[in-house]
Amino acid sequence: MPPKADINKAGWEQSEFPVLCETCLGDNPFIRMSKQEFGRSCGTCARPFTVFRWNPGSGMRFKTTVICQTCAKIKNVCQTCLLDLEYGLPTQVRDTALGFVNEAPTSDINREYYAQNMEGKLDGNKSGLDTSKAQSAGKEMLKQLARTDPYYKRNRPKICSFFVKGECTRGSECPYRHEKPVDNDLSHQNIPDRYHGRSDPVARKILGAHAESQGLKPPEDQSITSLFLTSLSPDSTELSIRTQVLKSLPTVQPTELKSVVHVTKSRCAFINFKERVTCEGAAVAWANGLEIDGVRAAVKWGRSRASKPPAPVTSSIAVAS
Repeated sequence: MPPKADINKAGWEQSEFPVLCETCLGDNPFIRMSKQEFGRSCGTCARPFTVFRWNPGSGMRFKTTVICQTCAKIKNVCQTCLLDLEYGLPTQVRDTALGFVNEAPTSDINREYYAQNMEGKLDGNKSGLDTSKAQSAGKEMLKQLARTDPYYKRNRPKICSFFVKGECTRGSECPYRHEKPVDNDLSHQNIPDRYHGRSDPVARKILGAHAESQGLKPPEDQSITSLFLTSLSPDSTELSIRTQVLKSLPTVQPTELKSVVHVTKSRCAFINFKERVTCEGAAVAWANGLEIDGVRAAVKWGRSRASKPPAPVTSSIAVAS
């Protein structure tokens, strides 16, 4: 049984070295890293953990870990930037491509309990993310989007607040950047959303650009809520198509799918959704095709139904005799 002084620390995390990506670690092979046990609470599970702080290189800002190692291993992300360690992408991009659903709870008590249970299941540096059953189309999409080289520009100093006010007098000696801040969606991010992969503006930008490059730019007509699948397997049925559609979109409920129209002779199908936003999410997730019954089907946006021409107006004219 632990000493009385340590009972309240049960479940707190202690570690000897952080889980970091190559970009956050920096290009300097000789870095000095400070370590503080229970220095802060984890940004996702709120448990106290060992905090590391270091300078990744000359002219860079000091960086620190913001989530515990257990949470980082569960999602296979960096403890500092929260990007995937294998592909260097936001978790929302990875989970959308591979069809993963977020199982971690978000309430204060449940998420701490979940993290403690997962800590016992993870062995050493083993990741809690299993990608062996993911579709090949999703993995190919991630390979196309992956950042293979370190992006050290992300370690630059923050913008000088005095320069923004026009009051900085240090000039070139100022350790902060003298730039005007840009206020857009990318500047409003938070740790829980980035970690759990929800409403991440960076992920939306990456997924949207990839979908457009694959010819899946959303049409201007907001009434279009259907996607067209072609080159289906001869063995595909309406049930198998519906099952794979819902399996590839774990965040979509079956009630959000309006209908599936399968044309067996032409080996194609129309996937009709109730909401436009759901249809756009499906187009992004299927940018590299959708694998159904062992065959990768091509995906296109549906077309609006042509409006019927108005019926000709006939009028009778009475002629007086």
